[in-house]
Amino acid sequence: MARDDKRELLLQATLELVAKQGFHGAPCAAIAEQAGVATGTIYRYFENKDVLIVALYAELESRITTRLMEGYVADRPICDRFMHLAMGVLDYFITHPLEFKYIEQFHNSPYGTDFRRDKLLGNTESSDSSCKCDIYKRLFTEGVELQVIKDLPMPVLFDLAFGPVVSVARNHILGFIQLDDLLIQQIARACWDSLKRHE
Repeated sequence: MARDDKRELLLQATLELVAKQGFHGAPCAAIAEQAGVATGTIYRYFENKDVLIVALYAELESRITTRLMEGYVADRPICDRFMHLAMGVLDYFITHPLEFKYIEQFHNSPYGTDFRRDKLLGNTESSDSSCKCDIYKRLFTEGVELQVIKDLPMPVLFDLAFGPVVSVARNHILGFIQLDDLLIQQIARACWDSLKRHE
């Protein structure tokens, strides 16, 4: 088995275990067993479990960003770009429930607190411009400057955009609601209505 294959097995095993059992329910020994490798193999690829957890999150962010950028047109109106991104995030979450569960746990952990502090309150130039968070941050900044989006603190804009999306995705995965393309579009529009300036 190639070196990169073992790394991918470890990332997938971490995703599955954490999504189902949480971070504390995924010790390195269990991750290695799930991946079908010796426990020591983890340390050939990752310095420790914390590094593994953050690396997996970065991988998931990259996957989502790649999906979101398909068909994304940077010179379209702010509303159109927001709708594209919001519908894309919601569709990705409901079609990748394990990834959604991992991301949700990450954001509600100390790992996620540090991430949000850096991305939402940090310097844009110092952050990874390929991150989904930064795509939204640039869009929101432009929208506020053009007086299309309400002039609210960046964390509030993210809450208005992502809070409903996360809640709806969770409810779909739990079977409380059944989302289809029309409902996804309506939800994205409702999020936009909460962000846009009203004349």
